[in-house]
Amino acid sequence: MTNNDILRRLRYTFDLSDSKMMALFSTAGFTATREQVCNWLKQEEDPDYTNCTDKQLAAFLNGLIIENRGVKEGGPPKPEPRLTNNIILRKLKIALALKAGDILEILETADLYISKHELSAFFRKPGHRHFRTCKDQVLRRFLRGVQMTYRPDVWNSADS
Repeated sequence: MTNNDILRRLRYTFDLSDSKMMALFSTAGFTATREQVCNWLKQEEDPDYTNCTDKQLAAFLNGLIIENRGVKEGGPPKPEPRLTNNIILRKLKIALALKAGDILEILETADLYISKHELSAFFRKPGHRHFRTCKDQVLRRFLRGVQMTYRPDVWNSADS
């Protein structure tokens, strides 16, 4: 999954306007213009399409955390220069105040069944012997489950 795809899915899931997205970036101490946001959200075929870097997506996710959970002591966190699916999953878990059971339910909503032990392996440090890399398929299904959970009206109308 690309950073742009993740950004598009989150924008759709939470029905975020350009202004709200710019506010989330600025909450994390990153300045994003409306033009930048629009170019990140465009499809790859569009000539104005621009890649969203790991640092930019990390700033957006940090802004989402601050918006939903408040500022942590010591100020806003610094955006990571390199993101992995594990870090993205962890940031979304924090932003949405999800517990392991909540994440498992969301994954089941998107027809992905994993155990609590498999899930906890995604949140371990990379050097840990039980660490497991979060694959694109897991993150994609998680984001689909989040959409189905937070925008059920869209999913229910699509089934009719």
